[in-house]
Amino acid sequence: MSTESIFQTHLVLGYVAWLLCFGAYILPWLMSMDSVKAHRAIATLHGFRFFGLVFLLPGVVGPNLPASFATFAAYGDLAAGLLAMLALITIRIPRVFWLFVIAFNLVGMGDLILDYYHAIQAGLPAQAGDLGAAYAIPIIYVPLLMISHVFAFYLLLRPQPRPAQALTGEPAVS
Repeated sequence: MSTESIFQTHLVLGYVAWLLCFGAYILPWLMSMDSVKAHRAIATLHGFRFFGLVFLLPGVVGPNLPASFATFAAYGDLAAGLLAMLALITIRIPRVFWLFVIAFNLVGMGDLILDYYHAIQAGLPAQAGDLGAAYAIPIIYVPLLMISHVFAFYLLLRPQPRPAQALTGEPAVS
């Protein structure tokens, strides 16, 4: 098999494995929470995106890793990770928390989509070995990040249940 075929197979199977795991374990867990807690859990996962800076680290990635991919991926991940951390820090200030939740999901998903574009433009699948030790990031970590962004947008866009008082006209019981 060619390097490109192996990389593409790994990428597709990374999505399949995470979709199976997400559907069986993560989705039921997140759906059992209120929206704030679910977004907090997703933001916690994305808070580790500072790790994307590894794409710029000589010795971890090969010297021929396309800079057009590596630089954008590294700083896009850092931006998304910092925004996710800001969401976590502002959890007690709802308006600011929701602003950062929306921001890290927009920036994070946009980053991943543009990373795919840059990777294809630079021919990264054919030279995936230049990812070095960072090879696991697009194969294992990125599929989970993308799936969690999609779910976060689902949570943000779905109709929110109305409080009992608004539906019945009676005071809500605490």
